[in-house]
Amino acid sequence: MLGRQTVLAVAVLVAGTSGAATQGAVERGAYLVNTVMTCHNCHTPIGPNGPDLARAFSGGTPVFDTPAFRVRGSNITPDKQNGIGTWSEADIEKALRDGVRPNGVPLAPPMPTGFYGVLTSADGKAIAVYLKSLKASPNKVEAPVYNSHFERELFPGADKPADPAALQADKVKLGEYLVTIAHCMECHTPRIDGKLDFSAVGAGRQEFAGPWGTSIARNITSHPQKGLKAWTDDEIKRAITQGVSRDGSKLKPPMGYGFYARMTAGDLDAVVAYLRTLPPRE
Repeated sequence: MLGRQTVLAVAVLVAGTSGAATQGAVERGAYLVNTVMTCHNCHTPIGPNGPDLARAFSGGTPVFDTPAFRVRGSNITPDKQNGIGTWSEADIEKALRDGVRPNGVPLAPPMPTGFYGVLTSADGKAIAVYLKSLKASPNKVEAPVYNSHFERELFPGADKPADPAALQADKVKLGEYLVTIAHCMECHTPRIDGKLDFSAVGAGRQEFAGPWGTSIARNITSHPQKGLKAWTDDEIKRAITQGVSRDGSKLKPPMGYGFYARMTAGDLDAVVAYLRTLPPRE
């Protein structure tokens, strides 16, 4: 029979283990949300010097206004009135993976949920735990307006959670996973009649207009002239993390170079290893 002191010791050990696990999930979620997945781009106000981190995740600046919908990046802090404070962790994960709010209303295409189904179970939970840990902001963001039906585009291979063991064992698979949840191919894949052409993944060619003028998404396949075949690993990493092209010229937004600069060396190596495997495309 266990004595009272033994029971208390076990309880403290369990509580400590649980607390450490939660902290680990928060840290992992923070890394994914703030770095790999660049969520600040849409969900944090953008000023002349970049994201206003004092108002992080309280609602974004860009407005996506199309014939089918008008939406702005929502407040994803735990505020119960104007954020996602009433959402459970399971609600957050479902929104990420399936593109549906708890009330059944779909998330508009600017939220790249078609890439997030590949999130491992642990990473999906970590994101939810991290978002729950944020400071709540009462900022009210305009409600989405839907004028017509729109289709959710599911990226090939992103229909189910990745196997963590496979990611740990294979650097290329890890790179593919990171590139997918970073939704790189949302911009680096051409569109035909507004829809991503998944037969030309990585070929680039999309145009993005903004205060910087117009930027054209680069071909990031292994094509010897138009792609990255001739680039060194370090040149690719510099482009991703510093926004500097092979010839030394400055690359334009909207790619989140500043966020990617905080990626781990191992993750950057994996991303480059995966990009090397992309078939050459025009």
